Amino acid sequence: MYTIKYLKALSEETRLRLFYLLLHYELNVNDIVAVLQMGQSKISRHLKILLDSELLQSRRDGIYIYYCSVQNDWNTDLVRFILHNPELSKAWNGDLNSANQLLQERKDKTRRFFESVARKWDQLKREVFGELDLNSIILERVDSNATSVDIGCGTGELLSGLIPRCKNLIGVDSSVNMLDQAQKRLRSQSDAVDLRLGELEHLPLKDAEADIAVLNMVLHYISFPGQGIREVYRVLRPGGKFIILDFDKHQQEWVREKFGGPWLGFHKQEIQAWLEEAGFSLQETEQIAVNKGLAINIFWAEKK
Repeated sequence: MYTIKYLKALSEETRLRLFYLLLHYELNVNDIVAVLQMGQSKISRHLKILLDSELLQSRRDGIYIYYCSVQNDWNTDLVRFILHNPELSKAWNGDLNSANQLLQERKDKTRRFFESVARKWDQLKREVFGELDLNSIILERVDSNATSVDIGCGTGELLSGLIPRCKNLIGVDSSVNMLDQAQKRLRSQSDAVDLRLGELEHLPLKDAEADIAVLNMVLHYISFPGQGIREVYRVLRPGGKFIILDFDKHQQEWVREKFGGPWLGFHKQEIQAWLEEAGFSLQETEQIAVNKGLAINIFWAEKK
């Protein structure tokens, strides 16, 4: 019965094209309209048919609903055929290029956002976190004499606290202005920190270079968090520690407008699943309430 349902749903070219696109990317309706250059009503109609046939799944993030193709035991052969069919690849490779460009533009927008707020970033954070000292929570978990990397190090506030504890310390950020602010903060201790320009999805570190990786309020800026977590797995040595702090799932659009990022936080189960898929063993979680009805989830994991 599943086979008949799947084939019936994909018998229309636009729906097959949608399914092919969403096997590669998770997109909202506006994204899909931009990529396929079709009307929203037509796209929405075909999305509903694919959802009803259980070939797509959706998730709501604030005012947006994101869609991606479902891959399961029932449609494995069908998905493999679609992904590796040269005729489909040739016909719709342009869709993938357009989607990739769209997501790159979104990433560039995030980078420009951080370039613009670098000088007032610490003040913006205090509006949400108040007197909560997330850095102290992290420092309690960082082993002394370790090689540690602060991914998305921003203005270097955490790096400053890590210097006395770490044998080697690396700060990574995608914003030149943020790294400039970090350099100014750490000017008297610049020899103790290696600041590197780079992105979470493509970290400027060698395999197994670090003992500890920290991702402090960064994950919600990444279009594909699972990909970023897998990249962290690459740069950690076996047994290495991974600390993640980020918003619990919420629906407050002003956070996205003021602080940027495509995600309004995450359910604990989402991050746990990405960690396990990457090869991490989750050791502990904690939740801390902050201002304006928001909460921060903290995850401590270990590379198996």
